[in-house]
Amino acid sequence: MKRSYWTDTTPRQIDPAAIAVRLGTPPDALPFSARILLENVARQALLADGDHLADSTLADLVAIVRRAPADRGRGVALAVSRVILPDSSGVPVLQNLAGMRDIVAARGGDVRAVSPSVPLDLIVDHSLQVDISGAPDALVRNLAREYERNTERYAFLKWARQAMAGLTLHPPGSGIIHQINLERLARIMVETPALAGTVVHPEFVLGGDSHTPMVNALGVLGWGVGGLDIEAALLGQPYVVPVPEIVGALLDGTPPPGVMTTDLALLVTETLRRAGVAGAFVEFFGPGIRHLRLEERATLANMAPEYGATCGFFPVDEETCRYMAATRGDAPDLEARARRGGVFRSLATPAPAPDYDRVIRIDLSTLGRSIAGPSRPEQRLPLAEAARSFHALKDEEDGRPRQADAIADGAVAIAAIASCTNTANPAVMLAAGLVAAKAVARGMRVPPWVKTSMTPGSPSVKALLERASLLAPLETLGFAIAGYGCTTCGGKSGPLLPAMERAIERHGVRAVAVLSGNRNFEGRIHRLLPANYLASPPLVVLFALAGRVDLDLETDPIGHDSAGTAVHLRDLWPTPEELAGALGDHAGRGPPGEAPEESRRLWNALAAPGGDTYPWRPNSAYLCRPRLGAQNGADWSADRLGGARVLAAFGDSLTTDHISPSGEIPPDSPAGRYLSGLGIPHAAFNTYVARRGNPEVMARATFANIRIRNALAGNGKGWETPGPDGTLQTIHDAAMAWRARDVPLIVLGGHRYGTGSSRDWAARGTAMLGVRIVIARDFERIHRSNLVGMGVLPLLFADGESWPTLGLTGLETFSFHGLRAGIEDGAPITVEAMGATGTRRFVAHAALLTDSERALLRQGGIHEALLAAVAPPARPQHEADDHAG
Repeated sequence: MKRSYWTDTTPRQIDPAAIAVRLGTPPDALPFSARILLENVARQALLADGDHLADSTLADLVAIVRRAPADRGRGVALAVSRVILPDSSGVPVLQNLAGMRDIVAARGGDVRAVSPSVPLDLIVDHSLQVDISGAPDALVRNLAREYERNTERYAFLKWARQAMAGLTLHPPGSGIIHQINLERLARIMVETPALAGTVVHPEFVLGGDSHTPMVNALGVLGWGVGGLDIEAALLGQPYVVPVPEIVGALLDGTPPPGVMTTDLALLVTETLRRAGVAGAFVEFFGPGIRHLRLEERATLANMAPEYGATCGFFPVDEETCRYMAATRGDAPDLEARARRGGVFRSLATPAPAPDYDRVIRIDLSTLGRSIAGPSRPEQRLPLAEAARSFHALKDEEDGRPRQADAIADGAVAIAAIASCTNTANPAVMLAAGLVAAKAVARGMRVPPWVKTSMTPGSPSVKALLERASLLAPLETLGFAIAGYGCTTCGGKSGPLLPAMERAIERHGVRAVAVLSGNRNFEGRIHRLLPANYLASPPLVVLFALAGRVDLDLETDPIGHDSAGTAVHLRDLWPTPEELAGALGDHAGRGPPGEAPEESRRLWNALAAPGGDTYPWRPNSAYLCRPRLGAQNGADWSADRLGGARVLAAFGDSLTTDHISPSGEIPPDSPAGRYLSGLGIPHAAFNTYVARRGNPEVMARATFANIRIRNALAGNGKGWETPGPDGTLQTIHDAAMAWRARDVPLIVLGGHRYGTGSSRDWAARGTAMLGVRIVIARDFERIHRSNLVGMGVLPLLFADGESWPTLGLTGLETFSFHGLRAGIEDGAPITVEAMGATGTRRFVAHAALLTDSERALLRQGGIHEALLAAVAPPARPQHEADDHAG
């Protein structure tokens, strides 16, 4: 036994310095995120193998320390400490576990084996819609509608809570998942019982939402994954991650006065996305760290999916300990435990930076007030260029005539202070309140066509604004609290105001949304709005007051006060002294508040079934027995796949919102028509998020965002594509027609295929349509993993090639040769596309990163692998069909 791998303290901790020395590396040279990986892998081996590090484990540790290009395809298995889920992905996850229980019961197994093996927190935060806004009672009225719409889903969650040990539910109104994780759940250094006593170690968290890296601000390593990976982790499977590139983001310089943390977040997003950090760990360091409160770090960490990284990490330091003491009242041994574990970075006595694989410098002194848009978070613009950006938009309207007396193009339809990204940050929320207070004092009001709302990530925000006497002026301008959760940023913005809706639908006006969120993809915020701009909360207030986006807020008047005097940004913007005073007086936090009393009353009154298996309701349009198993008929034991046709062909930056939308369900959409056929009125459609428990709805929702552009349909309406007879029909109907002919399907894509949210339905729906292969120039991390989990093979075009450069139209018939070697060994896969003008041949490579992914694909996907682990095999086929359909 090599006791030198452990600290000489009780409870025991891994000594990463001893391991680093054993590997021939100076401990201080290791990035802090690498130290957490190192500890996790070594801890599992030492606890399992009697304090001995086997050669295979040493090889994993060497790969983590070295991180050479050859090491980055190596998968290392991590033990998951904790899982968090929003209800949007949590309901489908628990639904699948309930379906597995049915199968296990039919096989004579113990259904309780299908239960979380690690602590699971599920936060009901993604079903709230902004139906009511601008009214003091908006929160209570929106809550009532939320419960009304989601009674069946919430009753299912209450069933799961009594059936599955280890599950903690946070009812509606508790806050948004990431702010709750930051304020309440994260522990940083946790104790785990072991045979030889308790072991203290850093947390490693997986979340069912892509913005899980917000907790990286605390020094907790964690990131978002799809629901399929979550299910595996909950059932005790290790999470395998490829050895990452670790990029150092050097924050240097001093921010000028008058800029917000949001401005820095947008600069970081633009800089890192341009530098190409997809799939990397980004670790922030440098003197600029000293200028950031913990909550401001969280704003930067939250944006990791937007700059493409797996995580945006801040090691534990004195600021971390201050925040934990303020929100948890934690014991003072956090710093000592972090130091012993080698994961503490002192601000008081800074040390040389670790050896990062790359360093990207971000100069804080170059900051200015910024927005991002009209459709990507990395499209950062100086505030003064908002008008130019809007006027440069390509006109995507359908040619309807415009009337001079209608609300003008560039009008702000939605102004929302929304999303955990900013509402967790006291500085920007107080700044918004100060702007509102000055505007109200001058008699200013928001124009009647602007829908204003505020949906903070936690009840603590309300307490903060009330302490500062700033909630009232925000309410006066229409920014009353409409609820606590994910709303506008996730497409649940609710209806536009009637005057604005008429101007858009009758007069062809192009209006915009301005929000303090993290995403602004086409069609995400509201289906009627072609442009969306991200901005800091105080800028959201100013754009709401202006009522339009096509002006220069730096110089143009925002509006006029009650005396008719022009009012400018400089008249309303808080001075550094005003903001510092508000922060000093009011930003000290106690423990976060609970969900509103009305929500707790409704939750407690909600009836739910009991028992170990869920009693599925026949003909339910919300929760159906899940279809587990391969959905696309793929068999990856063969070396060739022939006769494949293209279901759809897309350009760059196809997001998971395009593939599987989350907001309202249009009545003329494939899913809308399906629900209408069930006799459900449009007013009761709810959102795509709420209908994720119905595979018939979600199959029809796949590739059905109104803003999607399928080249096979002439870039027309999003959900259309040619069927077998060449006529345009819905993508779902075309897929079913091809399936009836036993024709395998593929999808063609471009750069950054699958950016955006970590929704597994983007992959599950793809598989349900019969798609076996997606060929793209590159994939975003989570969606690529989800495709593999559903048995869909992601392929990469050769460098510099794409389906347009190869002269493909998407109307060809495709054959794939060398699949077995391509999947097993990474060998080139030859693709033949036979069209009217001949056959084109090109080479593609399987986008499979680890041996575990290759094994998962061979097994047909995650559910086959999990069922094999928890249930006895083999029962009559007809019985299997009964429980898998």
